Amino acid sequence: MEPVLWSLLPLVPLGGLAGLLSGLLGIGGGLVFSPLLLWLGHGPHQALATSSLAITLTTLGGTWTHLRSRQLPLAPALAIGLGAGLASMVFSQLGRGWNGALLLFLQSAMYAVLTVVIRPADALPQAPSACRKPLAGLAVVGLVAGLSSGLLGVGGGLVMVPLMVSLLQLPLRLAIRLSTLAVLVSATVAAPTFVADGRGLLPIALVLGSAAALAARWSAGRLNQVPEAVLIWLLRGLTACLAVDSSWRAVQFWLS
Repeated sequence: MEPVLWSLLPLVPLGGLAGLLSGLLGIGGGLVFSPLLLWLGHGPHQALATSSLAITLTTLGGTWTHLRSRQLPLAPALAIGLGAGLASMVFSQLGRGWNGALLLFLQSAMYAVLTVVIRPADALPQAPSACRKPLAGLAVVGLVAGLSSGLLGVGGGLVMVPLMVSLLQLPLRLAIRLSTLAVLVSATVAAPTFVADGRGLLPIALVLGSAAALAARWSAGRLNQVPEAVLIWLLRGLTACLAVDSSWRAVQFWLS
């Protein structure tokens, strides 16, 4: 058992990187976990399922920080969390029989669309007053998160934040906090399915997720100190890189 643990130690700094991004951007860390696991030689189904398991721990760290700071309003959190949990329950079962290359192509298409949708801070609409929080819209956004987590093994934060800011016109930092919670719920609901059917690699998920959870707590506590323009361009840059990476891996998997 000890040699196995030593072999997993190189994953710790990568988990930390995923956690830093999770706390700042409201994502689960799957954008780091999935490519890493594919690079290590695991198949798409294993990579996406293990990513979802690690996301559970990652977003737990960020969500705990936001709850302690009392900057996560209850009603919107319940609305987006309920939508995320229901969709994740359905789509974690559906994706089991899908072709691995197809899953990667879908992931690539999602990232490509988001690269276009995410706009610079000066192009975003003005945020409404803090009291306006459209609960029905947040529930629908949560459904998107559950679909992404259950089917593609990514928590959906890169989808939810642009939707909440551009369509629901919520303040960016509130959208990030709500996204972190929704990703936690969707990944937690999907995780038992991935463990039960053997798709998720639990030791790897625990190492990545634990390191990421600690980093996410630290970065989430410093969210207010980061300019919104920096957060927007971080989101946009990540989605562009991931669209290219997922497309390349999908083509390689399909040709093999």
